[in-house]
Amino acid sequence: MGSSLDSPVAVTIFFGANDSALKAENPKQHIPLAEYVSNLKSMVRYLRSVGIPQDRVILITPPPLCESAWEEECLIQGCKLNRLNSVVGEYANACVQVAQDCGTDVLDLWNLMQKDSQDFSSYLSDGLHLSPKGNEFLFSHLWPLIEKKVSFLPLLLPYWKDVAEAKPELSLLGDGDH
Repeated sequence: MGSSLDSPVAVTIFFGANDSALKAENPKQHIPLAEYVSNLKSMVRYLRSVGIPQDRVILITPPPLCESAWEEECLIQGCKLNRLNSVVGEYANACVQVAQDCGTDVLDLWNLMQKDSQDFSSYLSDGLHLSPKGNEFLFSHLWPLIEKKVSFLPLLLPYWKDVAEAKPELSLLGDGDH
């Protein structure tokens, strides 16, 4: 199993931004670090149990937190700052370790977005959630990992240059009896 067309060629698991909320300030979203690790490992094990090998799984770390922007958002919502970037970093590092332990790929957004001390605030709409630019950043780093997993797949339809202009249905449907 795993190579059929009904089996996914890639599965992403992207948790940690909410899990890393501070327990004292946001107990409803906080997940203890050890439980977060256990949950990620359980998800990978489950996927394996249903025929999806670990080489098709991509773990994605939480992105960094822009504390100043998120604190402004928290104040608007009537609460105190309920996350710290250093704590998010602990969850990101744990995610990387789980990927190594389980043999999956990992996209380390937390480190990539902060690489070379760059200003990552434009990647976040409110300090926590990805902005359109942040989603583009995620895609630009995720696509190469996915492309490696799909590059072997056959084309189901002809390449656009191979479609007969005069009678495209012949190129797309074969003899036209479909």
